[in-house]
Amino acid sequence: MTDPIQPHPPERPNTERPNVVLILVDDMGFADLGITGSEIRTPNIDALARNGTLLTAMYNCARCCPTRASLLTGLYPHNAGVGHMGANLGTPAYQGFLRNDSATIAEVLRAQGYRTLMSGKWHVAGDFMAREVDSWRVGDIDHPTPRQRGFDRFYGIVDGVTHFFAPHFMLEDDSRVEVFPNDFYFTDAITDKAIGMIDESVGMNQPFFLYLAHAAPHWPLHAREDDIARYDGAYGQGWDAVRTARHQEMNGLGLFQTNWQISPRDPSAPPWEAIEHKDWQASKMATYAAMVDRMDQSIGRLVAALKQRGQYDNTLILFLSDNGGCAEFMAEDGWAKFFPDQLDDGRRIEMGNRPDIRPGGPLTYQSYDLPWANVSNAPFRLFKHWVHEGGISTPLVAHWPARLKAPQVAQAPAHVVDILPTILEACGAKPLTELGGHEIQPLQGESLMPLLSGKDWQREQPIFWEHEGNCAIRQGQFKLVRTHGSEWELYDMEADRTELNNLADRNAPLEAGLKNQYADWATKTGVEAWDQILPRLQKAWNMENIHGGEG
Repeated sequence: MTDPIQPHPPERPNTERPNVVLILVDDMGFADLGITGSEIRTPNIDALARNGTLLTAMYNCARCCPTRASLLTGLYPHNAGVGHMGANLGTPAYQGFLRNDSATIAEVLRAQGYRTLMSGKWHVAGDFMAREVDSWRVGDIDHPTPRQRGFDRFYGIVDGVTHFFAPHFMLEDDSRVEVFPNDFYFTDAITDKAIGMIDESVGMNQPFFLYLAHAAPHWPLHAREDDIARYDGAYGQGWDAVRTARHQEMNGLGLFQTNWQISPRDPSAPPWEAIEHKDWQASKMATYAAMVDRMDQSIGRLVAALKQRGQYDNTLILFLSDNGGCAEFMAEDGWAKFFPDQLDDGRRIEMGNRPDIRPGGPLTYQSYDLPWANVSNAPFRLFKHWVHEGGISTPLVAHWPARLKAPQVAQAPAHVVDILPTILEACGAKPLTELGGHEIQPLQGESLMPLLSGKDWQREQPIFWEHEGNCAIRQGQFKLVRTHGSEWELYDMEADRTELNNLADRNAPLEAGLKNQYADWATKTGVEAWDQILPRLQKAWNMENIHGGEG
C-alpha cells in the first residue's frame, strides 16, 4: 500500500524525548523469526534485532489477556485484574478488565505530554462473544475502551480474535467501523492507521507512544494468496524436519549461552510419516508463515515511515509476542461456533479444521494445530496456556539508534512486567501514584534500560507465573514449575532451559525456598486454585470445556 503523506520533516535532535513504538504480536512462538532460526522471511524484524538488542530470555504470561494486562500496567496479571481472561469471576484479581488501581503506559505517558496511539487488538476489557455483537456493552465500566484508558487515538478490535478479511466488530476512536474495502486485511489496515496517527503527532510536534497490537498470527489462518504462494512446498517435509532445522539454525547463530538439547516431539504430535492429508497439513503451516511474513512486511512499512518523517533515530522500538505458539484445534463445534459463520454479503464461512478445505481464504476458519505449534516453540516444551518454556518464551527486540549503539544478544531473564518501567526510564517519566481518585499500585517490574544499554544487569526479584493452575517461579538460574494437578519440577535454566533434566528432590532447601516464595506471592496477588475458578468460568462461558479459548 502506498503512503500519501508528504512532505517529511527533518530528523529531530536526539536531545528531545524519544518516541516509543511497542509492537506486540499474537500467538507467535520463539522460533518463528529468521533471527531465531526460522525459515519464515522476517527481514525487517531481523534487521531491528541485528542493529539493536535481542533478549533471548524474555517471558510473557502464557496467554493473550494476562500478557496484555501486565504489559500495559507494569503489574502481574492478577494485580491488573486479568488473572484469567475476560470473564468477570467475582474478585479484583479475576474481574476480567483493567483495575482502576492500575495505570496503563498510555495514561502515564499522556500525563507527561505524550500523544498516545493504539492500533490493533485491545482484549483487556471484559468478555465479548462475537455472535452477540448487538449486546456488547463497549465502553461501560467493565468494558473500557483504549480511549478510556489513556489513548488519544484507537483503531482496531476490542475482543480477542477477528476475521482478517472481514472483522465482525471494529472501532475507530469511539465509533464502530462497519464498511471495509474489498482489499481489506487487518494486519495491513492497522499499520496504515498507525502511520496516519504518527503523522498527526508529528504535525502537532508531540512525542508519541504507539502501541501496535497485532492479531497475527493468531487463528483463523487467513492470509493473502501471494503471501501463501511464497511458502508453497516449504513444509512438505513435515514438522519433525522443520523443527530440527530450526534448532540447528539457532544453534549455529549462537543464540543461547549453550546449545541446549531440543525437547522431544510433543507426545500428542504424531510422526509426520504416520499422518494422512500431508498436503493439507503443509498448507496450514504455509498460511501461518504467510501471516508472519505479512506482519513483518507491515513492520517494514512502519519503520520506513519513521525514517521518512525524521523520527527513526530517536524512536525506541520494542517487539515481542504475547505467548508461545498455540496448540488449539479449531473444531467446528468448539470455539468456532462463537464467531460469525457468514460474511456481510451472505457468503458462508466453512468453520473448523477440515482437510477438504484449503486454509487461508476469507471463507475458511482454521488453526495450524499442535504439531506445528511444537515447531513454533522449538526447542522448548509445551505451548500457550502452559508456563513451561514453550508457553512463555518470546524474543524481545529493542532498537533505538540514538541510545542503543552497540548491537548485542542478551541472556538475562526478564518479563513483560518490566516493559512499562523500561519505557518510563527511556522517556524520563515517573510512574503515577494516583489517577482518577484511585491510588495506583506500585510497579512490580524493573527497568531493562541498563541491560539494553549493554551493562551487566540481573533482575533483583523473582519472576512469577500462574495461569489455569499452571504455576512457576524463576529466580536467577533456577525455575520451579508445574502443570495443573502435577508435581513441582525444578530446572537449572542455564544448563537445561529445554527442561529435560528435572532436579526435583535433589536440592530440598532450594526447592522449599522457591515454593515458599511462590505461595507468598500467590496469596498476596489473589491467585485462586484453578479447581475453584473453573466452575465459575464454565458458568460464565456456558461451556463444559473451556480449554482452548480465544486469546
